[in-house]
This record gives sequence, structure tokens and C-alpha cells, in this order.
Amino acid sequence: MMFAPLEGKRHVKVTDQRTKVNWAYCMKDLVGVHYPQAEKITVVLDNLNTHKPASLYEAFAPEKARRINGKLDFHYTPKHGSWLNMAEIEFSVLARQCLDRRIPDQATLKREVAAWQNTRNAQSVKVDWRKDARIKLRKLYPSI
Repeated sequence: MMFAPLEGKRHVKVTDQRTKVNWAYCMKDLVGVHYPQAEKITVVLDNLNTHKPASLYEAFAPEKARRINGKLDFHYTPKHGSWLNMAEIEFSVLARQCLDRRIPDQATLKREVAAWQNTRNAQSVKVDWRKDARIKLRKLYPSI
């Protein structure tokens, strides 16, 4: 799941497994397909072991991995703070709106997820997690 909250756009990629190489190819698409003109792309992600720059070097030749990594600025959510990760919020919405039933095969899953993604992107649904953050972190916010 890649999500650009200010644009209200998301891209979901269905794969057989969640591996370092799959993640590296998502980062390659982020840099080369979705934002080829960007000088730097801020990526907020959780601390999953696949979400590391070293994964790029496992998937690509060093020059290509270095080029992709050079365009990315990684920021990791705190442990036990994945609810702050907007992609995780989108996964939750995807699960409730699209994956709430048995899906017989990967081809059907890809079609269903693509339809959900296209509908959600057409609506430009943006996520404002600050309301949740203010509630869950209320003891960190001053009382007036």
C-alpha cells in the first residue's frame, strides 16, 4: 500500500508474499512510475523488517539500488504506533470495504482491490489522522 495523503491517492499492489524484494519493487515504482519528477520522496512506514534500504540492494544492482534509495527519505513510525501510519489506516478501510468476504483466487483479488482503489482515488478520500492522534495522545497536548 502506497498512500499520498495530501493528494488522496493510493496504490495497492497484490503479491503472493510480503518480502523484501516485493517491497523494493514497490519503492522502485514509487520513484520511477508514480513520482518520476520528484527530487525527494518522504516515505512514512512501520518498522517491518522488509522496510529497510538494504532490501533495495537485495533486489537490484548496487547502482540502481543507490539511485532509488537516493530519492527516498524514510521516516519510521514508533513501535506500537502503526495506527499513526496512514497506509495502515487505508489497509483497515480496504479490509472493511473490500476484503470482508472470501475471495476465491488472486486474479479476483487483484480485480476487487483495483476497483476499490480506483473508486477511492476518484473520490480523492484524504486521511486526517490528527484527530485520532489528539484523542489517543491527549496527555501530551496541553490543557487550556
